[in-house]
Amino acid sequence: MLAVRSGISRIEAFDTNQFNAQIAGEIKHFDPTKFIEKKEVKKMGRFIQMAIAASVDALTTSGLQVTEENAERVGVYVGSGIGGFEVIEREHSNYLNGGPRRISPFFIPATIVNLASGYISIRTGAKGPNSATATACTTSAHSIGDSFRIIARGEADVMICGGAEACITPMGIGGFAAMRALSQRNDDPTRASRPFDRDRDGFVVGEGSGILILEELETAKRRGAPILAEIVGYGMSGDAHHLTSPPEDGEGAYRVMRNALNDAKITPDKIDYINAHGTSTQLGDKAETAAIKRTFGEHAYKLAVSSTKSMTGHLLGGAGALEAGLVVCALGAQVAPPTANLDNPDEACDLDYIPNEPRPMKLDYALSNSFGFGGTNGALIFKRFDN
Repeated sequence: MLAVRSGISRIEAFDTNQFNAQIAGEIKHFDPTKFIEKKEVKKMGRFIQMAIAASVDALTTSGLQVTEENAERVGVYVGSGIGGFEVIEREHSNYLNGGPRRISPFFIPATIVNLASGYISIRTGAKGPNSATATACTTSAHSIGDSFRIIARGEADVMICGGAEACITPMGIGGFAAMRALSQRNDDPTRASRPFDRDRDGFVVGEGSGILILEELETAKRRGAPILAEIVGYGMSGDAHHLTSPPEDGEGAYRVMRNALNDAKITPDKIDYINAHGTSTQLGDKAETAAIKRTFGEHAYKLAVSSTKSMTGHLLGGAGALEAGLVVCALGAQVAPPTANLDNPDEACDLDYIPNEPRPMKLDYALSNSFGFGGTNGALIFKRFDN
């Protein structure tokens, strides 16, 4: 992020010659056997493999060990917007070509959304709350927020939470392209995702996983955990407007940010930075800008705001957790990541969107937005940890 290096390139996973959109944030050399036994890999959809890989990294960083003593107090909450899309396509092809006997016995468990949580629970021995959510592009923000609530209610001390997505497939790309939602800047991939820029022409699909370890403060202190930040607020809302488009005034986005601020018990002027949903669509970027102005009033023009999807593409169900993790990194480094490719700002998007260069700055509170199809919204507020 701080190197402002885009991960967008031409798709290599399949032949895109017949597709209008031919670019994505594709993970080129992911080797699941670095994290998972080779014989187990074939039983899992790619989103599960990525979730396990991210959870291994998160657990290693946190120093958390699940033992017989704490297992019932450690839960898992990892979602996906779509699940094992590539497995569905592959097994449907097997069926068409060879009949029902060609369908793999691993088809269902490799595909369904909650199996990322299930596998992580089995592999770690975590016996606390085990769940998953599938709320489109808000999935992993909801996973983190719901985990926050679970700990606050005293139902667990630790939650392994986040999301994963892997739908850079013919049907995945073809479906979004059929909606006219994707950028067609195929000859200039690294500059295709350009949130808040007047020349934006749609979003770019990404893939991957973001996993956070949430832990009750005193529990974390007792084991000497490396505490990176504090989660202090969570908001939810529904647009009740349209399946895929937000209201022009961003009313649902306004309410979700307001709800998160109320939950955190802080005034709007406390927020220093927002990691915007900012997908690089015409309607979405304008609506989010309008919502930020309504939520923060005059303070909106003092905020630093950026969309890191300009470099990663849109991870759909994995986006909220990846971006929450980036907010945590920003608070720790006291540097806000930029919005890449913001060369000609849209006149309707007139906030400080940190164009093209990271910004060292004082960051105490930061907010992360996620909005999904169906009008489902989530917002998370994090605070710089002060012992």
